[in-house]
Amino acid sequence: MMRVLILGGTGDAAELAAKVTTIQGLEVITSLAGRTREPSIPLGEVRVGGFGGVAGLASYLRVMEIDLLIDATHPFATQISFNAADAATEVGIPRLMLIRPPWEKVSGDRWIEVDSVQAAAASVANQAQRVFLTVGRQELAAFAHLEEIWFVMRMIDPPTDDALVPPGILLCDRGPFTLNNERQILIHNKIDTIVSKNSGGDATKPKIIAARELGVKVVMINRPAIPPGAQVSNIDAALAWLFNRC
Repeated sequence: MMRVLILGGTGDAAELAAKVTTIQGLEVITSLAGRTREPSIPLGEVRVGGFGGVAGLASYLRVMEIDLLIDATHPFATQISFNAADAATEVGIPRLMLIRPPWEKVSGDRWIEVDSVQAAAASVANQAQRVFLTVGRQELAAFAHLEEIWFVMRMIDPPTDDALVPPGILLCDRGPFTLNNERQILIHNKIDTIVSKNSGGDATKPKIIAARELGVKVVMINRPAIPPGAQVSNIDAALAWLFNRC
């Protein structure tokens, strides 16, 4: 019996875990960071919480006798990805990154591409009036000083009571979202700018399509660098990687 650890928290990770549980000879454990209050629990064994850096993750890999490591975390969760790379190297086990492709700009898109949340905040300053902010609750503070802008802020869980939050309203919701839903948010709230991380995938892409249809500007935050190593862009390719090592 080989044991696979999936670093999860994404829809792709949950779907991969569900498929791995059907493969004879493979035991799957999915690790969730525990940042959301009611995470979607994948099939198979699940652990919740951090590891304590590279040393903690390497220790876990040894103690749990993990044979294969798949990093299927969010494209912007780079710290765990670098920790996973170092820990897998230290322990000497194969590691794969499952990274969904980023969204590509097409005709009709009004994108302003930036490299950080801070750059996104600077981009909307004095350039926008009503913003649909979809960067997650942990990034709200970067926009809190923009008191002249009104925000619709969507996230899974609300911010803490002491968090710095820009003016506007909170929408606590979890994707996937429909095109009609996103279109209505933009129209009803008279949104002139969306701020989004380039997460890729289908669950939140409808907001990008709605923005294109309505001529709404999008400040798109490019993905950060990831560690080197084997990577695939879809679940079937990840399963093929597993089969080749069983």
